[in-house]
Amino acid sequence: MFDAHVHIIDPRFPLVANHGYLPEPFTIADYRQRVADLGLGVEGGAVVTASYQGTGQAYLATTLRELGPGWVGVTQLEPDATDEDIIALDEAGVRAVRFNLRRSATDVKLLTTQALRAWELVGWHAEFYVDATLLLSLEPVFKKLPAVSIDHLGMSTRGLPYLLNLVDRGARVKATGFGRATIDDVGDALKRIDAVNPTALMFGTDLPGTRARRAFELTDLDTITEAVGDNLDAVLGGNARSFYRI
Repeated sequence: MFDAHVHIIDPRFPLVANHGYLPEPFTIADYRQRVADLGLGVEGGAVVTASYQGTGQAYLATTLRELGPGWVGVTQLEPDATDEDIIALDEAGVRAVRFNLRRSATDVKLLTTQALRAWELVGWHAEFYVDATLLLSLEPVFKKLPAVSIDHLGMSTRGLPYLLNLVDRGARVKATGFGRATIDDVGDALKRIDAVNPTALMFGTDLPGTRARRAFELTDLDTITEAVGDNLDAVLGGNARSFYRI
């Protein structure tokens, strides 16, 4: 099993209050204990930089080094990040750049430039935390980006038609954050995404689930299993490992 979306909140590294919010620590040890308690056989995953972690890279490089083989990073970049910065992060195990459009103001021109430069330099894809109702307005950006993933099933039922259109053109989708999204029928959304592109869905726990109505539960895994049927192995690991180039 590959956990394609987890946040590690290490108190050794400073946080940046986002709308006044600062989370409690959630260390590697906490994460390992949680997945053990849940009985999840996690053998790797993607550590995702959250809004409250800003663009400092020390925490992510340290986390990936301590987690070891099979783990990759998803980072946020400074506007003036250099080619050398990006290459060094890639060597440390980072494999994607994230754009948090729900928690942060974003310069679309800068976003596009950063995403394309990261792709051209080191083959990173771009990850978006965004309500899928906004995907149509971002169409000029997506037309230019060669590889994209969308967090948490696109967050809303109203945005699902736009998300499915993007999936049909090759976008990947995190099967995460069921207690965060406002989707009427998560199982139906999973089935429809998987039917359009069986390589699209990537399972993740989204632990520790900060600011979500509820954190990951084993019933979420049951929902995925019922929705994707024979494609379960790909959704639980194969799709993400291929996308993150592991």
